Amino acid sequence: MAHRSAHPAVPIALLVFGLAAILLLTIPTEDVQEPPGFMYGIVLDAGSSHTALYIYKWPADKLNGTGVVTQHTECHVKGGGISSYAGQQGAAGRSLEACLDQAVEDIPKERHPRTPVYLGATAGMRLLQISKPELSDQILQEVEHKIQSYPFSYQGATILSGKEEGAYGWVTVNYLSENFIKYGFVGSWLSAGRPTVGALDLGGASTQITFETKDKVEDEKDLKKLRLYGNDYSLYTHSFLCYGRDQFLKRLMAHILKSQDYPQSITHPCYPAGLNRTVKLNSIFSSPCTAQYNPSSYDPLASVTVTGSGQYEHCLGNVSEIFSFDSCPFSQCSFDKVFQPNVSGSFMAFSAFYYVHLSLQRTTGVTAQTPSQLENAAETQCGMTFNQLLLLDPKQRSRLQDSCASSVFVKTLMFRGYGFDEMSFPRVTFQKKAGDTSVGWALGYMLSLSSLLPAETVGLRKALTPGAWATLIFLSILLLVGVLVFILLRSVNGKKKGGSDGTI
Repeated sequence: MAHRSAHPAVPIALLVFGLAAILLLTIPTEDVQEPPGFMYGIVLDAGSSHTALYIYKWPADKLNGTGVVTQHTECHVKGGGISSYAGQQGAAGRSLEACLDQAVEDIPKERHPRTPVYLGATAGMRLLQISKPELSDQILQEVEHKIQSYPFSYQGATILSGKEEGAYGWVTVNYLSENFIKYGFVGSWLSAGRPTVGALDLGGASTQITFETKDKVEDEKDLKKLRLYGNDYSLYTHSFLCYGRDQFLKRLMAHILKSQDYPQSITHPCYPAGLNRTVKLNSIFSSPCTAQYNPSSYDPLASVTVTGSGQYEHCLGNVSEIFSFDSCPFSQCSFDKVFQPNVSGSFMAFSAFYYVHLSLQRTTGVTAQTPSQLENAAETQCGMTFNQLLLLDPKQRSRLQDSCASSVFVKTLMFRGYGFDEMSFPRVTFQKKAGDTSVGWALGYMLSLSSLLPAETVGLRKALTPGAWATLIFLSILLLVGVLVFILLRSVNGKKKGGSDGTI
């Protein structure tokens, strides 16, 4: 007598029931809230030449007290830096409107009240604070009122010290290089355990050098200690006010005017040969950086005619005279009596450093990776006429007249000033961005400030995101369908086998 197998409808019914039960279990109930995915923060980088707005985001959960921050979007304000609006009532605030409007669109509406916004002003405002503090205060009040008119959580507008600017730039460089933490293949953040990278920042009004050192920092003003991701870092950092590219070019012009006894026309050895332009004296001597070169009396509306000669050696001589390499009150100095330990490790050079390096590459075809390559490229560039430069780098027309002076300045600063040589200079990379993130102090600022923000938590039990639930449901259905097909096939095969066994 043949053995009777269980009816196939029984396992099928059980499977259907099981599938329904799983579907019911995977539907989130009303008392389960999805945790917020990201928090947002806004940093306005109010530089000497322009302002940029950066939006950052980071998950609610934090790693060792510092949020994992990435760049969301950025917006560049049209016009000059906020310090350029000194004396123009309300103009500094109005200049920010377009980018703040864009931020309203880029950040989810429900996040607006919880999105902190910070404005950090750098060397342009530091100079204005020195020369005209009342105008500096007025501009900060104007931008403060403008930002407060938007639906974000305003946290303040401050003028960063050069030390802060250098340190935050260092944080940015090393975060983007994954020297603090890195994302592991298992889907978690891990300690990178790698050496840090130094930061070289060249702005319009100041330049900063920052790097981790084990040497004693003899001048405590240049020592900065940071704690990030559970680790402590001891940094050497110094900011040289008036050594930003724009201010240095003004100082160079003032120095040449003074050395030629303030005539109505001068020869500029760093300008391309044959180039002529007229410059108003007020545009040179109105800056605190040129105070030492000011004539005893001059007509601010008067002009001087500048003719270029394109003489590299004379240009180098004039540029070198802006620096002071003579005396040092410490065991060693960079320049201007400022202590600096020996540079060590790798460095990332950004901001105007990147653009000067790029200009050399475009006009000479040389990607300078050694001191001799940089020197030869600068000498070649200084020997070009304006039309030759324009043909090779037409997008930088407005800056081509200063390309030789900028290259010679960077060469002098890097080698004679900071002390980079044939061994250390090849370890310097010149970058504008790392991935999709702009390199500068703003990201480091946001990384540090995010540790002061509350980490959002969900009071009720955490549920998976809708996307994760959908994936689990799909996989569960796929598995059950596979099991169902397997049982059906086995049941059919069992019937056939049973029929065969019953045949004599």
